[in-house]
Amino acid sequence: MTADAPSTTSARAWSLERIPAVWLVVAGIVSVQFGAAIAKQLFPLVPPTAMVWLRLVTSAVVLWLVVRPRLRGHRRADWAVALLFGVSLATMNWAIYQSFARIPLGIAVTIEFLGPLAVAVAGSRRPRDLLWVLLAALGVGLLGLSRTRLDPLGVLFALLAAAGWACYILLSARTGRRWPGISGLVVASLVGAVALGPPAVLEAGTRLLEPRVLLLGLAVGLLSSVIPYSLELVALRRIPPRVFGILMSLEPAVAALAAMLLLAEFLSPVQWVAMACVVLASVGSTRTAREPSGPATV
Repeated sequence: MTADAPSTTSARAWSLERIPAVWLVVAGIVSVQFGAAIAKQLFPLVPPTAMVWLRLVTSAVVLWLVVRPRLRGHRRADWAVALLFGVSLATMNWAIYQSFARIPLGIAVTIEFLGPLAVAVAGSRRPRDLLWVLLAALGVGLLGLSRTRLDPLGVLFALLAAAGWACYILLSARTGRRWPGISGLVVASLVGAVALGPPAVLEAGTRLLEPRVLLLGLAVGLLSSVIPYSLELVALRRIPPRVFGILMSLEPAVAALAAMLLLAEFLSPVQWVAMACVVLASVGSTRTAREPSGPATV
């Protein structure tokens, strides 16, 4: 049985390599957003904080077993960066799940996407990049003009998730320079799981011990973290970072589609236009951004 394991792993990796990279990224996006829609369906059974904690625990355990990161030989500065990376990861996921509980999934993801958009255009002095900022601002303004009333707290949580995503992107680069491979992400996942452990226990109590809850948390963790990360990691070896960024701009639309199919959440025409503005701003900023000199990171 042990002798067959390496060949099985190689066969799986080889089969993924045969799939076009674009389809791997799209499959990862679909997995993330349908996982989010399923998680929202389960909020009456598993509260948002507990669901995020189960998701982080699942990804941390699976990544740890696969990567087996080396923890010795790192300086305090390395651990500080990994700690901040984990806090940003936990904040991003916790805030967006709190937003999901209050406003439509597609709207929450659209607002959250302002985080990576801000990182993409930050520090740029080119006039054309101002166009993408104005287009994204128009989209957010249209959300405010929509007849459908949005819970202000849900919007604030989505903005907090956007800030967490921006910090996650910036800290991801710093973590990658200090930790080999994806070991920094494994440590960050563990930090996030530990940080959210007490609030999750307080919110869900003994329900976290129910087998059904644990299985549902495992399923959401696989759909929302493990599967998409694995697919993106394989895809990034074969496509430029700019193409990857453009494909990731599809996330708000896929989130809205998942919400329609699984949650019966239908957006108004104005909200669809607002989402299109943010998506186009993301695509535009990605197309005009300078290619990084180093390898891309998820």
